[in-house]
Amino acid sequence: MKTVIIIQARMGSTRLPGKIMKPLGGSVVLDFVVSRCKLVENVEEVIVATSILSQDDAVEQWCLQNNVSCFRGSEDDVLSRYYECALQYKPVDYVIRVTADCPFVDYELANEVIAEMKEHPADIVLLNGSLPRGLAVEMISFSALEYIFENGHEPRHREHVTYYAYEHPQQFKAISLEVPEVKKHPELRITLDTEEDYKLCQAVADYFQGDKLVLSQTVVNFLVEHPEIAKLNAHIQQKQVI
Repeated sequence: MKTVIIIQARMGSTRLPGKIMKPLGGSVVLDFVVSRCKLVENVEEVIVATSILSQDDAVEQWCLQNNVSCFRGSEDDVLSRYYECALQYKPVDYVIRVTADCPFVDYELANEVIAEMKEHPADIVLLNGSLPRGLAVEMISFSALEYIFENGHEPRHREHVTYYAYEHPQQFKAISLEVPEVKKHPELRITLDTEEDYKLCQAVADYFQGDKLVLSQTVVNFLVEHPEIAKLNAHIQQKQVI
């Protein structure tokens, strides 16, 4: 079962430009994401997929300096960027989607997702239970990704890689994985989209002394035990898919 992780990364951001290269815990946000993805077991390659825009030259340069695979594709058609990136690693069976604005992405959960897919092969793994925003990964078969690429024509499908699969579940074979009760804290935002999010991520990174590999569960516990930190971005509304 050949699996690759593709990290969606770009410097452009409406609410927090350049967010993935912002300083965090003695490093930068992207370094946290890549380092955690490299801990996921049974993965052939971790690839950063950015755009061809000049502002994303900085992303490619960081990857070159840190010996990280980098792919460049469309800025707006993220689905094509993912598909064309995965094509370079054929024959690939599965793609794990991660976004670069999630510096505490749950690599332990990713291991569980892969194990579940290996035991019960399907098109996509659905998580049963709401995690804090910023911890989850998505795993999809290459054949399903190809199908979505060929059939998902609406702008929302091209921007949000797996959205078509959630809109048309009858067209895909899905399996589900139960989220542990201790991680079911959907009220928490552990992602990076606004200045308030950045302040929270800085507070977490500082508390754990820049440990890029701190367990996601430990981060959740910290925020539950320190509501004054969690409330830094509690009022932020996630942008709606249109």
